[in-house]
Parts: sequence; C-alpha cells; structure tokens
Amino acid sequence: MGAEAGARAARSRAVAVLRIRGRAVALALLPAAASVILLAGGATGHLKGGGWDATRLAVTVLAVLVLLVGAAVALVVARARPALSPTVPIAEETAPDLYRLVRDLADRLDVPAPSAIALTPDCDSWLEDRTHPAHGPPRPAPESARAGRDVREAGDGGAKAPTAPVLVIGSPFLWWMRVAELRAVLAPVVAGTGPSAHPDIAAARRFVRGLDAAVAVAAAPGRGPLARLVLGGVGRIARLMLRGCRVHAAEMERGVAAAGAERAQAVDYGLRIVAQEQVGLAYAGWDRLLTRVALPAWRMGRWPSRLDVGVVAALTELSRRDRLAEGFASRLGERPACDLLEEPGAVDEAASLLAARLFHGGPAEPGPDWAPVDWHEYPDEVVDRTWRADAARLHRVLDTLGVRSTRTDASSAPEGPTLARVLDHLAADPEARPESGDRPGDAAPETYTDAELEALLAPAPRPEADSLSAGLSAELAREERARPVESSAPAGKSPDDALWDEGALPLFPLQPPRGGRELLVDHVTAMVCCAAVDTAGATPGLDWLDGPALLVDGERAGDLAPRVLSLVEDGDPEPLKGWLARLGIRPEKPVRLV
Repeated sequence: MGAEAGARAARSRAVAVLRIRGRAVALALLPAAASVILLAGGATGHLKGGGWDATRLAVTVLAVLVLLVGAAVALVVARARPALSPTVPIAEETAPDLYRLVRDLADRLDVPAPSAIALTPDCDSWLEDRTHPAHGPPRPAPESARAGRDVREAGDGGAKAPTAPVLVIGSPFLWWMRVAELRAVLAPVVAGTGPSAHPDIAAARRFVRGLDAAVAVAAAPGRGPLARLVLGGVGRIARLMLRGCRVHAAEMERGVAAAGAERAQAVDYGLRIVAQEQVGLAYAGWDRLLTRVALPAWRMGRWPSRLDVGVVAALTELSRRDRLAEGFASRLGERPACDLLEEPGAVDEAASLLAARLFHGGPAEPGPDWAPVDWHEYPDEVVDRTWRADAARLHRVLDTLGVRSTRTDASSAPEGPTLARVLDHLAADPEARPESGDRPGDAAPETYTDAELEALLAPAPRPEADSLSAGLSAELAREERARPVESSAPAGKSPDDALWDEGALPLFPLQPPRGGRELLVDHVTAMVCCAAVDTAGATPGLDWLDGPALLVDGERAGDLAPRVLSLVEDGDPEPLKGWLARLGIRPEKPVRLV
C-alpha cells in the first residue's frame, strides 16, 4: 500500500467513524423532529382530536427525555479528559539539537513537525494528541515551525491547521542508539503527522478518544447514587458507540501507519533496517535491566537514577558475552543520540523516577524512604542491604516458629543468626528424601498421564519448608501493611488532577507477587550470601544482566542456585554444604544483620 493509498484508506475509515457520530446525533434528534411536526400540525388545525393530542404529548415528552440524554452524553464525551501517557516533557531549550533533528526530518518528509517532544521509559515511540483543554495550553511552536505553518496556511486560503501531535520517544533509544539510527527509527513515526493533520482523521480521533474517556468517567468509583445512575446510562451508550467505531478506528490507524511507513521509505531506508535490530536489542536489555536490576532496588525503597545508562552497560555486557552481538559494541564509538540533550543526566534521572513509578508504583518524588542510588553504590546500598534484610526476616520467622539449631544444647545461650540454623531446620531425614528412581525423568514418558506428570514434578510437601514459606509470606505482608501510605499525586496536585489513574499504579507491574517457595529460596540464598561475605571475604556485586551477584575472589559465584533449590525442595543439604566447604564459608558463625 502506497503513501497515498494508505492516506485514502485512513480518511475513508475516519469518515465512517464520523458517520457513526452523525447517526447518533440524528437518532437523538429524531423524536424532537417528530414532536415539531406534531406540534405544527396541531397549531395549523390539521392534526386535531384526542388521539393526536395524546400522541403529541407522548412524543414531546419522549423528545425532551432523549434530548436530555443526548445532551448528557455529548457533555460527558466533550468534557471527559482523554488518557495521557505518562512522559517526561522535553522543552526545546533543553534539547535544541533534538528538536532540530526532528524538524529537519519533518521537512524532508514534507509533513508538519510535531508540536513538542517527550520521553517515555519504554522501548517505543509514537505520536500523541494532547490538544484537549485538560492537557493544558498548547506549547508555543518554534519560530521556524510557525513560519512554515504560516506559508502552508496561506497556500490553503488561510485555513488554520490543527495543532500537531506530540512526539513521544523511548528514553532507552536515546542512550543506546546513535544519532543516525535514531533519525531512521523516528522517520515513520514523524511521517504520521501528515495524515494526522487531515481534518476528518483528527475529528475521528477526538471522537473515539472522547468516547473512551467517557467510559472511564462512567466507571470511576466514589459517585453518589444519582450520579451513578446517570453516568451508568452514559457509559452504556458510549460503550455501544465505541464498539461500533472499533473496527473503523483500527483500520484508520493502520492506514495512517502504512502511509507514514511508505512516506518514510525515502529517508535512510537502508539504515532503518539496521536500526530496527537495535530496537529489538534495546527492548531485551531494558526488560532485563528492569526485572533483574531495578526491581530489587525498588523493593528496598531505592530507585536507580541512571537506568538509561544502565541499559547501555547491560547491552555492552551482552555484546561481550554473546558472539552474535560482538558487532554492536563497535557502534559505541559513534555519537550517541543522548548527546542531543543539553543535560542528559537530569533527563535520565527524571525518566528513571517515572519508570519506578510506572513499573513498581513508587512515590512521585524522592524522599527519606525513596532515595536515588547511583550504580557505583548499588552493591553496598542495594545488594548487601537486601541480603541482610532478607536474612533478618528469615531468622525472625524462625524465632516465631520456635526453631533452635540442633548444634545448640538447651543449656547454652542462643548462638545468634547462623546459616547452620537454617540448614538444620530445612534438612530432611535422609530416608525421606526422594530417590533418583522416584523422579519421572527416569521412566519412559508414555508411562505417565499429564496429570500424573504434573503431580510428580510438583515439589513434595515438606512441613519444615511449608511452615517457613508461610511465615515469610505473612511477615512480608505485615511489613507491607506497616509502611506509610504515600500520596499518589505529585506535590501541588490533587489525585483528581492526575492525568492517569493514580490508584492503578503500578500501571505495568513487572512480575507477579512471589510465591511462598520462591520467597524461601530467595531468603535462604540471601543468608548464604551474608555468611559468605562475613566469613569468607566474599563481596556483593552487580551483574548487568542478572542483577545482584555474589563475588568470590572477584568472580561471580554462579553455581549457588541449584544447591539452594536442592535444600529447599528436597531437603538435601549436602550439595550446599560441599559448596560452602569448598569456598571456606563457615555456617556456624553468626552473621551481621540489618
């Protein structure tokens, strides 16, 4: 589909959406038109009699009711605030080179330049309409953009063009991509401002966004009985119209995207193929950084303030480990796109705070319990503190369960928080451990049904591990309830002024809540790491791809996880004991807790 064909398809679908709006208006006016005819017939003496009088009264009442309902729906649709993507706004004075690149790109594509630029802590880019009055006054266009717009309006007979949408760019792109790659990736996105300027497409988008916002308003809690009744009816009508528009709106956006992609073919086409590979790589590194590195810090009440710098470090580490990615590291000698910003550090910090808010639900502003952390502080401020906090929680639960180490007799004083206490509690009777022949993998697969295989693969019930897992889950739940509730709205704004649903944070949770056994594995691992640090000279470290790491003699100890799983799942401490002995870790020595 060519650019013109895509634009025509988008316009035809926009007309179809507007036709649905017109039909809804006509339906709302139909009883009123019938009432006017009946009233005029009565006034002229043509429609006389008791039957006509009753019909006239009924139709007039119906017309009034329908007009009231229609006015209510129209008012809610017009005044409802459309959803706004959480972003970090970038003013032109803080990124003149970036604005210049985007305007030059728009000139090459012969489309209107975006009205503003914003960053999102995600690996995506799009255009967003922010012309609704609730989104604030439109940002003044640059002088060059205004001059170009004045020329186009003069050529169109002085007709005022609609405000161009805002260009939203994924912040990881600016740090990982080179300037030429960023321009190639943004070309199809910026090209979308051309179809977006068409009046029919702009009106159709406003109508669909208004319907979507009206549905959200109708579903909002905290209303009185009368408001719930009225808004419930408005919401049902808006949902009905939204369902009728869904197919046409989707096809309209598909046509706009096709037109933009086709128009962008003439700009850096060869480079765009290479840049798309970087998009996929950046997404993989960003996801890994958030789930493995940032999430442990967020759980500790700290937020890494240079996430975009971290994604570069993570992808550089990936290129070092993976031969398939070796060529990507050579790109780092070229100019990064973040050089287009005047203060990349401040922008990275703002995007990092927003990422913590969206993906974890953290507060909107830093505070005593929500402090930034630099990458060089991460091992001590996050890794070590996380291990010791988990170890302390594990021993509190053991105290609650009345667990004493078998190496301490009843007459002696408590030996303190030791790894041996955990090992002794979780170690099962050797006769009760599963033999290798009891494992489903030792038999032919066809001898088991799916249900039997699932049951055999499930962890065997172990009272010691189950009680400890339940205790850890309960302890974490108590700590969560004891935390002070942070205000969800930024300073100076009430929750009603927020541009997205603050009560739904985090909007994009990274992982589901950890289960009991997963919590137990994490806590036992933390206890082992504390013992290694305190008794064998190991150190906490940061692995850019896997998060917190235990460093022994400067090398990552990557063989700990299966030994902890053997202890927790099977009650077999021997693999872990052998590992401890080989590294010189003394489980009987008390460790330092937070």
